[in-house]
Parts: sequence; structure tokens; C-alpha cells
Amino acid sequence: MAHPREGWQGHGMPRRRFLKTGAGAALAALALGAGADGLLTGCSSDLADTGTVPLPRQDHPVTWPVYPGNAAIKSGLAPEQDATLQVYTWEAYINQAVVNSFAKKYKTKVQVTTFNTMNEAVSKLRSGLSYDLLIGATVDVLGQLIEGQLVQPLNHSYLPNISQAWPDYTNPFYDQHWQYTVPYTIYTTGITWRKDLVDENPYAMANPWAMPWQPKYKGRVAILDDYREGICLGLMKNGLFDLNTTDYRQIATSRQALQDLNGLVNLRIDNNDYSEVPAGQTWITNAWSGDMAAAASYMPKGVNVDVVGYWFPPDGRGPVANDTNAVLRSATNPVLAHTFLNYMLDLPNVLENISWNGYMQPLTGVTPQVLVKEQILPPSLISTAVQPSTFRRGLFELQLPVDADALWQQAWLVVSNGI
Repeated sequence: MAHPREGWQGHGMPRRRFLKTGAGAALAALALGAGADGLLTGCSSDLADTGTVPLPRQDHPVTWPVYPGNAAIKSGLAPEQDATLQVYTWEAYINQAVVNSFAKKYKTKVQVTTFNTMNEAVSKLRSGLSYDLLIGATVDVLGQLIEGQLVQPLNHSYLPNISQAWPDYTNPFYDQHWQYTVPYTIYTTGITWRKDLVDENPYAMANPWAMPWQPKYKGRVAILDDYREGICLGLMKNGLFDLNTTDYRQIATSRQALQDLNGLVNLRIDNNDYSEVPAGQTWITNAWSGDMAAAASYMPKGVNVDVVGYWFPPDGRGPVANDTNAVLRSATNPVLAHTFLNYMLDLPNVLENISWNGYMQPLTGVTPQVLVKEQILPPSLISTAVQPSTFRRGLFELQLPVDADALWQQAWLVVSNGI
């Protein structure tokens, strides 16, 4: 799954990722085995994971091992003095004001280095680049980080503010007993629309995931430029809710639905939901909740943010994702790193961070009502707020077996190359 911050050049300025321009040699080779419909053929039983890293699922939680020589730091140590804390994170994913307040409180320096994709981050860490903290690690790469011993186990005694997080995060399915991670942001993928330009209300539709498939809105419909989000939309439009499916027939069904969508509306594929919907360029699109939470900042002069709507299923049966924070094994300031993680679990600092990047964090004190009261979120977009029930009932897009991932990517290439 790509990330909402993937490809950002600066705060508020994400650029389109041209996935359709480079399939890669592996997919090109696999395409030689495609069937008549342009999709790789096979059966789900053939798609066994070829690696040794387990694939966490909500119904198959994973407790990661602690490896010899990579134990947690001892308790009772003081934060390192005269240090420069090295933070590695996505572009535009942490409020510099929060970083500065931490540096002032603990009389230290903090240097933030950024990356544009998770693959880039993992690759550079494997190559030997050394930092103290990884901020925003996606759940689908935790196996690589942990089994590659790129991150170290946490010492919970330095993290008392975990008590402010949702209880789910003291035993998340992807990292049982939170041995290696604490939560960072959490977000959903729903449908956003311009209420003043679109007749339909998804809350009144039998299948809101089908909302984009309307020819009368030709030229005004977009979907996210993300192979997982795109294929998932096609699945859900057809009533298929296994968002980690390895069944090539279901993937083919989604691919055909997206091709049909393009024929109906002259589809646009990009990640500019945060600006194009406020501007009225796009009237209907799937969107990330954190992007739409910030819609007020992009409204044209004289246009009220109330015209922007965001729908996510009230029963929580839709895509949800969260990012994590971890202490790297290469950390030269591991106590200070733990201290920073604890700082980023404290409500005042979290609210300050959300006010800047738009993506909420799963603390019990971060409620929709608090976000509205603090004027971080307009009341009309309260549906972008994520709640504990969403984590429990939502559908995570998780790491796929290698062969299944190739099926997803090839289906997306067929769709996006036709646009």
C-alpha cells in the first residue's frame, strides 16, 4: 500500500506518483503469463508466501521474536546529554513546532531527515544509514524491519504515556504486546464529494462505494493514484471486502470495474484530493481522511468548507490504516529516542501535531468533539475523525504474498495505462 505522504515535496504540496510509467522488469516478465483478460491467472492456493516473514492479520496476530544481541535498553537510564537526536520520517509528517518544543524541554538538538517512500526508507536503513528514530513506519513493512533487526525492542518503562493511547495499541495484531512499536497516525479511506455540485448523498445510497460510477459526472471524477486503494475500491463496489485477497478472479473483477469507470466518466487518477475537491475541480473521489480533514485550508475565497463531504461506513467496514514509531537499532541516543516517543504520546503535543499535518493520532483524548472544540477540524468534516471502533472493525490493507502483490500491481497497470 502506498502512503498518503508518499511523494510529497513539501507541506501541502503532494505530487502525483506516476505508477503507470514504470512497471518494473519483474511485472513485465510476469505479464507474459497473463490470460486473455490481461490478468495473471492462477488460483489462490498457488499464492503462498515465498518468504519467511509472517503476514500479520487481524485474525492472525503476530508476536515478533526478540533476537540475541538486540535486546531492549536497561531501565532507569538518564537521557543522553549534549546529543543530537536523529529522526527519520516522511516529508511533511511531523510539526516542527513540536520538535522544537521537545528540543527546548530536554535541552537537546533534533535533526529531522526525510524520505519519500517506505521502500526508500527501508533500503537506506539496510545500507547502513544511522538514525535514532523511525517515525511513520507502515504496518506492512514491520516484518522487514524487525526480522532484519533494523529496529530494537522497546523498554516500556520509558513510555508511560502509552496509557493515553487507545487500549488496542498495547496489544495490536501486527505487534502483539507492542514489543517494537507505538502508534503514530491513523486514517481511513472513504468517499469525498462536493455537496453543492453532486445530487447524491452517499449516506442515503445502497452502495456508496459505487458513487463514482455515474456518467453524468463525466470529467469530474477521480480516484487515488495508489494500486491498493484503487483495486480495493473496485472490490468494494462489487461487494467484495477482503482487501488482502489473493484470488485472481476477484482482482480481475475489480480491474474490470475500474476500466468500466474510466469509460463512464473519463477518470482522473491522482493524489490531489486535498486540493481538487475544495477547488471544485473534482466532485467525487475516494480520499484519505487526513487529507480531507485539512480541506478548509484549500477552499477558494468565499466558499465555505461545509460544501465538502466525507463518507466512511458508519459500521466501520472500510479501509483503515495506521503508522507506527520505532527506535532504530542504530540509535546512538536510545534513551532520548524513547523520551521523544513518550513526548509524542502526550495529548497537548499530539493536538499541536494534528493541527499541522491533519492526520489524527489514536489517543483517548483525541475525540471528534475535542478536534472541533480546538478548531482543528470543522464540524462538517467530523466524519474524518477515526475512533477506536474503526480500528477494531475496519479493513486493513496489509502486506500481501509476493505473487499476489504482483497480481494487484498488474491489474492496476492495466487500469492506469488506459487513462
